[in-house]
Amino acid sequence: MSRKHDEFWKRQRVILTAGASGIGLEIARSMHAEGARVWVCDVDTEALEATAAALPGIGTMVCDVSDEAACIAFTQAAVDDMGGLDILVNNAGIAGPAAAVQDIDSADWRRCFDINVNGQFYMAKAAIPHIKQNESGSIVCMASVAGKYAFPLRSPYAASKAAVIALARSLSVELGPDQIRVNAIAPGVVAGDRIKRVFTSRAETRGISYEEMEAIALRAVSMKTMVEPEEIADLVMYLCSPSGRPISGQVMSICGGLEYTE
Repeated sequence: MSRKHDEFWKRQRVILTAGASGIGLEIARSMHAEGARVWVCDVDTEALEATAAALPGIGTMVCDVSDEAACIAFTQAAVDDMGGLDILVNNAGIAGPAAAVQDIDSADWRRCFDINVNGQFYMAKAAIPHIKQNESGSIVCMASVAGKYAFPLRSPYAASKAAVIALARSLSVELGPDQIRVNAIAPGVVAGDRIKRVFTSRAETRGISYEEMEAIALRAVSMKTMVEPEEIADLVMYLCSPSGRPISGQVMSICGGLEYTE
């Protein structure tokens, strides 16, 4: 990384949701390694404790992003500690139910939107006034390729991620005059424990084996491989860095060439 980027990251103050595991942890680890000041929230207390131990100096706080008051409290605690805010990474999200629409419980549908969409809205609403105090800033909204294509048996997740994409695009126009760039990232099939749980649920719904479900998911990927969390972290770093300055209002797919979903 260039000296320009090195000095940049040492000045950055970051808040990151669901930052104690998976993709969020990799993003936190990457930014922390470059010298940024980082605060992460999560609902998993043990994971937060492990993150704090692994990344000395990082700020942690329990926060359910579906609770607006909790989002405000987390943002304020981080800003008070860091003296301001430059970057928001809206990473928190859940897979939601895997079933046909007529079989989905309405409460499960609402919970999916409460976390995946409302949580990003609450965090953006809390963070924007602080980021606006600078001459620049960046917001990254974690979406999914599911928000771009049809996704049978996963309609709550797909619909929520489509909403995230629309939110990011709208925010990019609202915040452009303040030199705050906003982008959405659309991962494909991401390696890790979460996708294992999703494939298991979808396999049960379809009455097939886990291995068959994995093969179905990957046959639409031109590279026939999953995306690694570290690779998504690299993209977030790029978008938030000086190199990403002219990029805003975009939906950046990172999926190994995924053309459709099944």
